Amino acid sequence: MNTLRQLLKSKKPLVIPGVFDAIGAKIAQKAGFEAMFQTGYGTSATLFGMPDYGFIGSTETVENARRICRAVNVPVIVDADTGYGNALSVWKLVRELEAAGASGMFLEDQRWPKRCGHMKGKEVIRKEEYAEKLQAALDARKSEDFIIVSRTDARATEGLDKAIERGLYYREIGADVIFVEAPETIGEMKKIGKSIKAPLVANMIEGGATPISSASTLQKMGFKIILYPLSVLFANTFASLQILKELKKSGTTTKLNKKLVSFDEFNDIVELSKFRKLEKRYGTLNKKKKSR
Repeated sequence: MNTLRQLLKSKKPLVIPGVFDAIGAKIAQKAGFEAMFQTGYGTSATLFGMPDYGFIGSTETVENARRICRAVNVPVIVDADTGYGNALSVWKLVRELEAAGASGMFLEDQRWPKRCGHMKGKEVIRKEEYAEKLQAALDARKSEDFIIVSRTDARATEGLDKAIERGLYYREIGADVIFVEAPETIGEMKKIGKSIKAPLVANMIEGGATPISSASTLQKMGFKIILYPLSVLFANTFASLQILKELKKSGTTTKLNKKLVSFDEFNDIVELSKFRKLEKRYGTLNKKKKSR
């Protein structure tokens, strides 16, 4: 498995899907993705049925990360929101995420309670206060392969130039990757790419504030990580609505069978054959003990 830092050094853009549970992570890996992102938006929605509005905390984030990281063998970057407290809280969170198997984290400069970066009403903390959290994250990591992504939401509150200033400041402190959230035009994205000489994140949310562009186009602008955090969540919701409406309407799912994976296909994703072999092995060992 390539580390996340190794992937960042490759010449091609790193396209990363958002996942929010273990089965989604296994599907993303089966589809061939080299890394994935644990989305806070998706975590809040699937754990609580609530919006990305500051409802999840460090416990939910770390527990979800542990489940997801155990399910796959590719790097997982975790959306750690604001770090859920002060610099000491961030220090503790980094240690817990590393122990859970995460390969990196996003840490943002919003004021708590935070909200999705493409929602209205955001506020940011002073950049000096964020610097304390960022330094704590950098100090806490045990491995240099654990990547710290600094996210600023200042575009919405202070304007693009101030957001870029923050990005440059966070890079100077030591952030591995810079993420200026929610630019609203291609021109703004190009300006970010020209202004900040660091690996950059482009956040592609369908229906969000930032224009959707191809990975190759974004790479030419200067972006390294091309993030699609909510595509799986939105697609799953669409598919679930379709199948449930049909079931409610007709009392059967037969009409939509071709839109479902088969029983055997799903069992392949969750590696049923591996556990059958283990079951057989341990059953054989038990029989040998009894025969002695």
